[in-house]
Amino acid sequence: MQHNFRDLDVWKKSIDFVSRVYAITNSFPSSELYGIVSQMQRAAISIPSNIAEGAGRDSNSDFSRFISIAEGSAYEIETQITIAHEILYLNDKDYNSLLMDIQEIQRMLSGLKRSLR
Repeated sequence: MQHNFRDLDVWKKSIDFVSRVYAITNSFPSSELYGIVSQMQRAAISIPSNIAEGAGRDSNSDFSRFISIAEGSAYEIETQITIAHEILYLNDKDYNSLLMDIQEIQRMLSGLKRSLR
């Protein structure tokens, strides 16, 4: 039972989130290119990527496992957003905006996972 990931609101929102993370991290110091910038970008990309990969699996339980991985990445980037704010790479406006978005994605992932049971 494969799902069309492109129809999922959480996939669409997470794609937009990736674009925002890239745009915002472009202003971070170049010395962080292989540090927090890379970590944040990889965690952000992992969310829609795992949704898509899971949607292509043959069972809801497989899909649910990939949604769990996406959730882990969402919590990982929430921590990285907090760290970036603490070390003054993120201003309050971007911090609050990214935090609101990732927390909404987390709720959406949780709801999707519940619906797959």
